[in-house]
This record gives sequence, structure tokens and C-alpha cells, in this order.
Amino acid sequence: MMKAIHMDNEQYNHKYIEAKERQAVQHKFSGVSDGVHENRLPPGQVLTDKFSILDLGVRPTREQYSTWSIEFKGLVKKPQTITLADIKQITKDERTLDFHCVTRWSRYDLYWGGILFSKMMERVGIKPEARFVVFHSFDDYTTNVPSAEALGPDVLIAYELEGSEIPPEHGGPVRMIIPTLYGWKSAKFLTGVELLDKDAPGFWEVRGYNNHADPWLEERYS
Repeated sequence: MMKAIHMDNEQYNHKYIEAKERQAVQHKFSGVSDGVHENRLPPGQVLTDKFSILDLGVRPTREQYSTWSIEFKGLVKKPQTITLADIKQITKDERTLDFHCVTRWSRYDLYWGGILFSKMMERVGIKPEARFVVFHSFDDYTTNVPSAEALGPDVLIAYELEGSEIPPEHGGPVRMIIPTLYGWKSAKFLTGVELLDKDAPGFWEVRGYNNHADPWLEERYS
């Protein structure tokens, strides 16, 4: 597995992190449900054709792409580390999906290629008591998702964006895509997938962000 960068690393964009923490403190939950998601654009969002670049300030290099791997651990039947090269040998799944960022922008129809998370979980096997997934990233970022949500029909371990490898600024070489949740749940620079029997709030969740992050309920902050 790729070596993670520890949380106290001076390379982090601390001003960005502090600004996001202040944002979480200043804003409270204010959303209302649209019922059955009949609205494609979630409440409070603005449609854009841009794909903004937001991360903690630490990214892998292109040179690291060729040796990338992902560790599957915790409550899985066959714990293992799988190289990205091996994942790419599995039949590719393709999805065109909308992306909703908690900072209030949305982008429609992004094409992603990769492998469905549910398909990968069939390969490693999920133990019955596994109720949560924690995604681990190269920059030591983590985020938590209920396993039922992570196993949704459009959730991808993605390694292609618009037909090409995902660039580092957008989370390459491999990242999660969970279209039913705000973008911070779609962990960039994916290096680990951990199945747990209890919840484990991640980087932004312990800094005032909502634990679930449904865009149609405007679950932005806790």
C-alpha cells in the first residue's frame, strides 16, 4: 500500500483546513427534503461547468501511479492489498454521474471509469457485522460511509475521468465516487478500504461536517 502522509505534515494547506472548520461552525443545517429526489440539482447548489480543485495540499506524483495499490482490511473475509494495475484487469464499469460539492457547486455528467465498489466487495467478501466503511487516502485523509450506502449501484472505485487517467488534482490515480453524497465522501488518492462494525468519523466529520452528507437534505454541517 502507498505510504500515507501523517496528519501533522507541514505540507498540509492549513489555511484551507481552518477556513473549512470556521465554515462548519458558522453554518447550521437548514435543508429540506425534496421527497424522492425529483430535483436533479440539490437545494442550495449552483450548477457549473467547472470542476474545482480542493484537497489538503498533499498529492501523489504521476511517477507513483505505476506502483499504486489499495489495502482492503478490517471486517472482510479475504484481507489483501491489490495493485491498481490488477484492478484495471477487471472488466471496467463506466458511469456518467453528477457531482455535488458541499461548497455549493454541482457539475453534471462527469464520465468515470473504474470498478463498482460492490463488485470489489464481492471479491474480498464482507463479514455480516460490517456496517461502516472508512476510506483511507495517501494524504492520511479519511472519511466514513455506511456500508449500505457504499454498496449502492453507482458507487465506483474510479481510475478514469473523461476517458483518461485521473490527474492528481482531481484525486488520481484512483478515488472513490459516491454520487448520492457530498463530494468530500468521495475520497481522493485512495490507498485503503476498511470495514468496521461501528462508525469512525473522518477528517472533516470531526471538524464540524455532517456525518452522513446527503445533498438533497443539505446535510452540510453537524
